[in-house]
Amino acid sequence: MKREALTIAFAMAVAVLAGSLLIWFTGKSPLEVYGLLLEKTWGSSYGIGQVLFKTTPLILTGLAVSVAFKVGLFNIGAEGQLAAGSFVTALCGAALPASLPGPIAVALCVLAGMLAGAGLAGLAGVLKTRYGAHEVINTIMLNFIVSAMLLWAGNAHFFVKYTTHTQTVSDNATLRDLGIKGSAANTSLLLAIGLAVAVAYFFSRTRRGFEWRAVGLNPRAAQNGGVLAGVVIGAMAVSGALAGAVGANSVLGYKHYYEQGIGSGAGFMGIAVALLGRNHPAGIVVAALLMGTLSHGGLGVAELVPKELVQILQAVIILTVAGTAAYRGRAVKKGKSAVPMKPLPDTGAQSSAAEREHG
Repeated sequence: MKREALTIAFAMAVAVLAGSLLIWFTGKSPLEVYGLLLEKTWGSSYGIGQVLFKTTPLILTGLAVSVAFKVGLFNIGAEGQLAAGSFVTALCGAALPASLPGPIAVALCVLAGMLAGAGLAGLAGVLKTRYGAHEVINTIMLNFIVSAMLLWAGNAHFFVKYTTHTQTVSDNATLRDLGIKGSAANTSLLLAIGLAVAVAYFFSRTRRGFEWRAVGLNPRAAQNGGVLAGVVIGAMAVSGALAGAVGANSVLGYKHYYEQGIGSGAGFMGIAVALLGRNHPAGIVVAALLMGTLSHGGLGVAELVPKELVQILQAVIILTVAGTAAYRGRAVKKGKSAVPMKPLPDTGAQSSAAEREHG
C-alpha cells in the first residue's frame, strides 16, 4: 500500500506541475487557480456536499470495473449498465404504492436497478463463454444498444409527455440527503461505501473470492478445471450490479426520476478510478474522491481558466499512474530474468555417473 500511495502522490505532483504550466500559458496564476479550486470544493459545506455527490457514482462504477479486472475481464459497459439500472430503479419507484414502508421501498428499487445492470453485464458474460465474443466488444456495443432502447421505450411508454424523463418516484422511495444545505449529496454514499467494504471482504476473506482471483491469475488452469464459464458470467453479473446501483444516487437521491443521459460519463470514468485505485476497494474510494473533487472544482475555476483544464489534469494523473505501473512491471520482470539459475544439487546418481565416465 505504501508503494501505491507513493505512485498516486507522484502522479498528483506531475499533474500539478503540468497544470501549472498550462495555467501560466493562459496568463493566470497557478496559485490563484488551485486556491480557487480548493475553495470551491473543500472550502465550503456546499462544495464538500457536491464533491461527495459526484464521488458516489464513481465509487460504484470503479468497483464495477475492478471486479471484472480481478478475474481478467474488461467491462467497458458500466455506462450502459448504470443507465439501465437507473431506468429500472425509476420505474420501480414510480410503481410502488405509497403505503409501502420507506426502507422496503428503497431496498426494492435499488435491488431492481442492480438486477437490471447484472442482467445486462451477465449477457456479455454469456456471449463470451458460449460464443467466444470478447467482452470489450460486447459491452461497448451494449452501451449504444441500451441507450437507443431506453430512449425508444421512454418515448413510447414511460416518459412524461413532451419530456425525456419518467414519472417521479413515490415519496417513500426517495433517499434522504446528508443534511448539507443546497447540496445533492445523499445517503447513497453510505450504500457505495458499504458495497466497497463488501467487495473487499469477498475477495480477501471468502473461498469464492479466492477462486475468482485465481481465475484472473491463471485463466487457462481455470478453464481446464471447468470453472471458467461460471466465474466469467458471475463476475460480469456482479460488476453490472454494482454499476446498476448508481440509480440510487441519481434517481432516488437527486432527481427522483430517470432522465435520458442521467449519470452520463460516470461509467467511463469508473475505468480511470479503478486504474488509479489499483483495483483495491479502499484505493477506489480515495481515487473517486479525488476525481469527484476535480470534477466539481472544474466548474468553480471556469471563471479563470477553461474547464477542460481539469480534464487534462485527470488525464495526466491516469497516464502517470499507468506509466509508473508499467515501468515497475518491466523492472520486476527484468530483475527476475537477471537472477542466475542455481546449479542442481549433486546427487548420488550424478557421482556414480562421473565415476563410470572416468573409469
